Amino acid sequence: MAASTPAIKALTTAGIAHRVHSYAHDPRAESYGTEAVDALAGTLGVAAGQIFKTLVIELSTGALAVAVLPVPAKLSLKAAAAALGAPKAAMADRAKAERATGYVLGGVSPLGQRKTLPTVVDESALTWDRVLCSGGRRGLEIELAPADLVRAAGAVTAAITA
Repeated sequence: MAASTPAIKALTTAGIAHRVHSYAHDPRAESYGTEAVDALAGTLGVAAGQIFKTLVIELSTGALAVAVLPVPAKLSLKAAAAALGAPKAAMADRAKAERATGYVLGGVSPLGQRKTLPTVVDESALTWDRVLCSGGRRGLEIELAPADLVRAAGAVTAAITA
């Protein structure tokens, strides 16, 4: 595959087995995660819960962090904050998130970020043999083993869905 992003380079450098999948991104899409599920779930034979979205949050300490959870699920900011050792969290400002990660919203990957942010992956990832997450560009997904995602992202796992 010709696509190369910092996320893909990070996995390749680390020697982590992965597959890259692309689909035609519609700039009018209202939900990037739902667009990925609609484009890939059927063609790859995966459940919607195997496709994960990456959300950038701001902890009450002022630090940015990343929460990775299934597209159909809703993030529990309280649970994500607790998993990362903070009392509270809120969704991060778009400009701050893009500046810190080096990715645009809708294409934020938990891997290969400009500045590696503390990351929590929803523990449901570990119930699958493979999961998909953003490859660092809208319309680009990376398929890999959940344990490899957690390891490559330097993440902790916790129940972070509402």
